[in-house]
Amino acid sequence: MKKDRPSGLQGRSVTSVGARHAVRLFSFLFSCIVLAASVLLLAGCTEKVKPGTAEVKRTAVTGVEAAEILPSPVEEYYEASGTVKAKTASIVASRVMGTVTSVKVREGDHVHAGHVLLILDDRDVAQRVKAAEKALEAAEQNRLLAEVTYDRYKKLYDGKAASKQEIDQIDTQRKVAGSEYERAKAGLAEAQVYYGFTRITAPVSGVVTEKKIDQGSMAVPGTPLLTIEDSSSLRIDVNAGEGLSGALKAGMPADILIGAAPQKISGRISEIVPAVDPMSRTFLVKVEFKGPGLKSGLYAKVRIPVGKREAVLVPKNAIVEKGELTGVYTVGNDDVIRFTLVRTGKTYDDRVEIVSGLGTAERVIVKGVEKAVDGGLYRGPGSEKQG
Repeated sequence: MKKDRPSGLQGRSVTSVGARHAVRLFSFLFSCIVLAASVLLLAGCTEKVKPGTAEVKRTAVTGVEAAEILPSPVEEYYEASGTVKAKTASIVASRVMGTVTSVKVREGDHVHAGHVLLILDDRDVAQRVKAAEKALEAAEQNRLLAEVTYDRYKKLYDGKAASKQEIDQIDTQRKVAGSEYERAKAGLAEAQVYYGFTRITAPVSGVVTEKKIDQGSMAVPGTPLLTIEDSSSLRIDVNAGEGLSGALKAGMPADILIGAAPQKISGRISEIVPAVDPMSRTFLVKVEFKGPGLKSGLYAKVRIPVGKREAVLVPKNAIVEKGELTGVYTVGNDDVIRFTLVRTGKTYDDRVEIVSGLGTAERVIVKGVEKAVDGGLYRGPGSEKQG
């Protein structure tokens, strides 16, 4: 009986261990069920937010004004660049060889026609003038003597005191003396003209733009010494494409834009060279204009109107440059300001053509552009709520 007792105790111990394991398993499963229920409950209570539906806070932009941009008719023109030059440019050279003894002008001086520019050594020419004057004086004395002699013989011939041969001989001497006198007078005039060549004068009124000789240098006939430009009338030579050969005519108006001038200058086409350059396929067009204070050598643009067309134009102050990007601030139907990239074209006075980037009838901020903010809310004239 004593031996059966330990076996009973051992059986009760095994049963207790199994019960404890069952309780632990049940607690673990219960915890998992509670956790899963909590997760499902939280997921059901959370509101799903769709992308793009979050409210955006925008800054109200005031002090700006937008205008509706519509296509408007503009003058179509051909634009080309060129260099300003004087219509009349005289290159002054000497007609005789001689040493320059005096230079009367400098570059930039204004001169009038006939103004003395240079003086050459005239000592040898002055002696020629004196010799010609003496020869003329002697020839005049001979002519007077021949006239007096002829008058005497004419009276004798009329009184039958001189023969026909004698009067003919005296008459021939009178004529020869007259011819000698005329030749001496022409010789003096030639010497005086030659002497005048030692005084180099301005052929036209204008400005001395170039001086290529100094005092003491030798002037050689035909070698340029000075350049005088008449700045009262200027000209620009432009090369126009052969496609415009029938559209451009002499007398047509043209606008000239020069960086040194505060505003555009009106000109006209004065001459068209009909020959087309086979290499560049262009022909020469000369545009004349008057520009007080302008000088030759300035860079200029020429605009020649060739027709009309419609274009989208915005004020210059509406154009915004951001680095390499060019755009304008547009206002949508929702009054949201957006920076819109555009491509600009030609300039018409204070307006710029928009080639691409804008649609028809779009609103563009034209005043207070510096206050505009990309993504801001427009609160100017015409907005739903002005602030």
